[in-house]
Amino acid sequence: MDELKNTFSCDASVEAVAAAVAADGYAVVRDAVDADTVTAVNAELAPYFEKAHDGHEEFYGSLTKRFGALLAKSNSIQSLLVHPTVLAVADDALLPHCVRYRVHYTGVMHIEPGETRQVLHRDIGLYPIASPCPPLTVATMWALSDFTRKNGGTRLVPGSHLWSSDRVPKPEEVVATEMTAGSVLIYTGNTIHGGGSNHADRPRSGVALHYNLGWLRQEENQYMAVPPELALQLPDQIQELIGYSLGSSSLGVVDHMDPKDYLHGVRDPAKSSLSSPELEKQVQALSRFHISHSEDGLPNYYDVNTD
Repeated sequence: MDELKNTFSCDASVEAVAAAVAADGYAVVRDAVDADTVTAVNAELAPYFEKAHDGHEEFYGSLTKRFGALLAKSNSIQSLLVHPTVLAVADDALLPHCVRYRVHYTGVMHIEPGETRQVLHRDIGLYPIASPCPPLTVATMWALSDFTRKNGGTRLVPGSHLWSSDRVPKPEEVVATEMTAGSVLIYTGNTIHGGGSNHADRPRSGVALHYNLGWLRQEENQYMAVPPELALQLPDQIQELIGYSLGSSSLGVVDHMDPKDYLHGVRDPAKSSLSSPELEKQVQALSRFHISHSEDGLPNYYDVNTD
């Protein structure tokens, strides 16, 4: 197993972190949030750890506790979700292909002692789009406890975001994430990765917060996880990230209104813009996906700039 590279201090430039993710598919930012934030998140999630059950499906692990809908369970999660470095990476990776990106998934991955390693995979397997392809999602794994090789630190394959779907990594191409609590692993969804095995005597806890292109279905249904009455209490920026805003011209309307207007009680369609000049300008500037055909005759998708 190779050594982990692309590890940055918390004061590293966002451009450097974004460039590393673009080049190698991942980066680690050490101590991205302080100990007080980690303590607050752990405290707010503690009751849910108690109630969570171990997995019952092979992919999710038999000794791994998982639960989601974190924005409804923890106020402190908000600071992780809108961390400037993370959003800068998401901007760089996703905004060439969408007007707005969304919260794709929120969840805890609590790997207990004795858990075996997870199968290596790509998050974009949810979608019928072959690799290589542009980033469809950006993922983060926030360490709520120290991550080590011994306790199940996330394994990943640098550079695999550029591979074809059928390429299988060699053992020596896999690296393990080691980082202290409060640090964050950022990677694109087409980077091969998986949870590690826990040979330690304590659990390894992490919070996964993912983002996806705004025109794709979100893995976690945010409109049920964060219903309108709760969304109204959230900051404006997070309302938009969840999906209470247009994803493009007329994309995501409610009764022919901008969902944000509808959420805030603006019921007159005449007062709600579905395709402002600025929004239309963003739409026209997007890099577009073009369709070719694979050997089996089924569509295969790849990206071509519109320049």
